[in-house]
Amino acid sequence: MGKTVTATAPRYDVVLRGGTVFDGLGAPGIRADLAISGDRIAAVAPVLDARGALVIDVTGLAVAPGFIDPHTHSDVVPFMAEPQPFKLYQGVTTEIVGNCGNSAAPLVDETTVELHRPISSTVKAGVESHPRSFAGYLDEVEAAGPTNNIASLVGHHTLRMSANGMAVSLADGAAERMAALADDAFAAGAIGFSTGLIYAPGSYGDVDEVSAIARVASRWQRPYTTHMRDEGDRLAEGLAEAIEVARRARVRLQISHCKVAGRANHGRARVLLDALRAARAEGIEAYGDQYPYTTGETFLAALLPSAVQEGGPDRMLARLADAAERSHWLAVATSGRVPAEGGSPGSWHQTTPAGVMISMHSDPGVQGRTLAEVAERRELSEWDTLCAVVTEDPSSMMVYELMAQSDVEQILADPLIMIGSDNSIPVGLAHQRAWGCFPTVLGRYARDLGVITLEEGIRKMTSATAAQFGLVDRGVLLPGAIADIVVFDPARIGHEAGSPHTPFARPDGVRDVFLAGERVVEDARFTGRRVGRVIRAGHPERPAIRSAH
Repeated sequence: MGKTVTATAPRYDVVLRGGTVFDGLGAPGIRADLAISGDRIAAVAPVLDARGALVIDVTGLAVAPGFIDPHTHSDVVPFMAEPQPFKLYQGVTTEIVGNCGNSAAPLVDETTVELHRPISSTVKAGVESHPRSFAGYLDEVEAAGPTNNIASLVGHHTLRMSANGMAVSLADGAAERMAALADDAFAAGAIGFSTGLIYAPGSYGDVDEVSAIARVASRWQRPYTTHMRDEGDRLAEGLAEAIEVARRARVRLQISHCKVAGRANHGRARVLLDALRAARAEGIEAYGDQYPYTTGETFLAALLPSAVQEGGPDRMLARLADAAERSHWLAVATSGRVPAEGGSPGSWHQTTPAGVMISMHSDPGVQGRTLAEVAERRELSEWDTLCAVVTEDPSSMMVYELMAQSDVEQILADPLIMIGSDNSIPVGLAHQRAWGCFPTVLGRYARDLGVITLEEGIRKMTSATAAQFGLVDRGVLLPGAIADIVVFDPARIGHEAGSPHTPFARPDGVRDVFLAGERVVEDARFTGRRVGRVIRAGHPERPAIRSAH
């Protein structure tokens, strides 16, 4: 007779018992248990043998893949003195930084550091910047111990500053230098290439310049993400330029923070969505991301024509100090047309001074007030007030009215659109999207308004983003995937307390968050553990990102 073989029950570290599990692929949730072993999901089944495991009762709660934020400006957040769990409280386990052309590296020398400082958020975050390679930046983030996972794009602004300073025209050899620096960044693990073509110095580049770098990204099989040259009056032209770069480079395309900006353009969401579909019809993998608000946030200097910044901060301040120069640039900004000096006309014509709240500024008497209010207090014109406030703090930020609610909803409902917060650093009166973007989508737009289903909202936050950016084994709840998990209450999730003047209010509804199997948010409280990982993209012939773990 043969020996009797006794089956051994699987041994799990953690079992989430009785929740509604969403796979992240868009399927409706199912009542199931989920098991974690080490840093991986071990099993999903109606009932699992939990002997020897930590059992966590999640009855009545949703269990989803950790959310992935494709559009953030958290580049220097890991270097802040205290841990910053503002994204974990939303269920976000992975952030992609380096957006809008503005990455924290490469910074080739001290001159580049000084040029980059006004757009680096280092001063507001209370951290220092210094020359660094792209590989060096990723090593520094890893050493700092990020609160959540970090992956980084390499930005056109940073490449251009490193190769060409703040000059409009490219010097001899600058294009080749940018391409070489980009190649180094992709070799180090940059997961894509980004541009911010409305801002200086990126706005000085043309389609040929951007396409040359995008071809480097294509060789590494990395996507191209863009804050387009225009999101308002010339939206169609901005989309055409983005698609042309993707066409020339044969690269995946991500349109950043999809919107229709400016009061004159409200109701034109279909222009953007139709352009994405037309691009896809010719074989371009085109997608977009969006934050669910009618207001945006950026540097206050973005209201100015970008050529004002040509030559660097000192040249900009000299221009703003000259009354004749200010008058000239007001005419350019009001026209909304591309100026003879090159670059973009800025965003002045897309909003109103009463719709611009100064969200971060070194003067507490200015912060939290609209540009119109500050002008009235100073007894200056609104344009002169803008120039003065930017002169006092060139890195000051604003929250400003841009979009129509109907356009926001139409764009959000489209399956080609992911969710991206576009957050700045979590200080002062930064836009409430930094603290509440993802709960707002799932609460207000999915549950309350029915713009999308819950499972579709989760897909937009997970597998859709993971696929676009090559994040292997993330964005799904399947056996073998990395155990980045969020547990939330669908009936409570939201950010009702968040507003322009209380943006930092904690969102509701997120109960537990796991990073690679470790519980970092427990019963809605951050545990204090900084166990985030740096995600480095692999070589195209060796694409397994898990090797970085």
